[in-house]
Amino acid sequence: MYLYNSATRKKELFVPNNPELVKMYTCGPTVYHFAHIGNLRTYIMEDVLEKYLRYVGFPVKRVMNITDVGHLTSDADEGEDKMVKGAKRENKTVMDIAKFYTDAFFEDCRKLNIKRPDVVEPATNCIPEYITIITKLLDTGYAYQAGGNIYFDSSKLEKYYIFNDHNEEDLAVGVREGVEEDTNKRNKNDFVLWFTKSKFEDQALKWDSPWGVGYPGWHIECSGISLKHLGEDLDIHCGGIDNAFPHHTNEIAQSESYLGHPWCKYWVHAMHLNTNDGKMSKSKGEFLTVSLLEKKGYDPVVYRFFCLQSHYRKNLVFTWENLDNAVIAYGKLIDKIAALKTDSGEAVDEAVMQSLRERFKKGLDGDLNTSLGITALYDVLKAKTNDATKLAALDEFDYVLSLDLLKNAEKVREEARKAEAAEERDPVIDGLVADRTAAKKAKNFAEADRIRDELKAMGIEIIDTPQGTKWKRI
Repeated sequence: MYLYNSATRKKELFVPNNPELVKMYTCGPTVYHFAHIGNLRTYIMEDVLEKYLRYVGFPVKRVMNITDVGHLTSDADEGEDKMVKGAKRENKTVMDIAKFYTDAFFEDCRKLNIKRPDVVEPATNCIPEYITIITKLLDTGYAYQAGGNIYFDSSKLEKYYIFNDHNEEDLAVGVREGVEEDTNKRNKNDFVLWFTKSKFEDQALKWDSPWGVGYPGWHIECSGISLKHLGEDLDIHCGGIDNAFPHHTNEIAQSESYLGHPWCKYWVHAMHLNTNDGKMSKSKGEFLTVSLLEKKGYDPVVYRFFCLQSHYRKNLVFTWENLDNAVIAYGKLIDKIAALKTDSGEAVDEAVMQSLRERFKKGLDGDLNTSLGITALYDVLKAKTNDATKLAALDEFDYVLSLDLLKNAEKVREEARKAEAAEERDPVIDGLVADRTAAKKAKNFAEADRIRDELKAMGIEIIDTPQGTKWKRI
């Protein structure tokens, strides 16, 4: 299996530190608002990656944080806390906001068939871990105190930029509209590990620390949570491409400075979901959520299908027309699966099954190419084999893709059965069939034949079975 490693900018053979347990960390949501479908594209990719690792035989422990404190409106550690902003917007406490939107996030995940990670840890649960890391960084000279805050000293690193080859002069100082420059920093790329003083909105949540009452910076949270639950060596770290800098860059800086050795082997980033106007965000245009898709009549699993039709490292353009095309394609796929016989009594052809399996794995082994995984489903339907084998293959592959293939195909079959049953309930025809049955019972076969001919003239065919007489339209 090959994965594109953002840190080395090339595809690499996946070899975990310990094949008996793959350690996987994924950046979770900042729970100040609903997740938009652009955010959720990344979580779909991470879900497929975790399930595929399990499918090919790797045990996986996946950890995800919930950012319920410390994520500022600017990723450069400036502006008011997003959680405080959300609480003010809705006139609730920060923790009420965090619980409501955490629950909403996982409900969206459920609708999209995204598996809940093995460990979900709110940032507010790990204050002692952050303090331990920061204390060592101060002791070893990788951090300094200024203006009441603790900063990471980026000048101590041989290489700070991991995911992009930036020239220092080409980067903005981090000052954005309406936000003042933080003059406490020694270097413009330094970032806050712990706040005790802020020129911005007063923080709702604070804790005691060796440096005074305060709260953690955003970047330290993921390092602390990962080290707590996954130890000092991490196999895979995932997230959206917009997290690569500065968030993941800062995670690497503080984690490796704390540990004294390399930390994570593979960095996997999903590209943006764009609209025709550019990158999707919560602050511009229509706020596209799973609930909005449902309100407009779309099954969330079709959005998952839409995402899987494209490679995760390609920007994907969302339009309602594109989603409608996915609805049509998904519907046709389900109809073809519904046409397969579920009660043939045939045995699965293991040789054909293995061949189909290899085609599916070839796509996913090539940097998680889900579009080829979708193509493998059509290969199954076209295969020269019995329906039992096709259904077994579809069921197996859908463990990874999680598109509810057999479940929704059965719904189509059930709807067809109901439609057929409704069509066959006609009081006039049912009455004539009952009269014919009574005539046959009375051995009045001439009358029975007359009624049969009358029904035939009406376009109705009589079918005598051991279970009784049935009819259908010719």
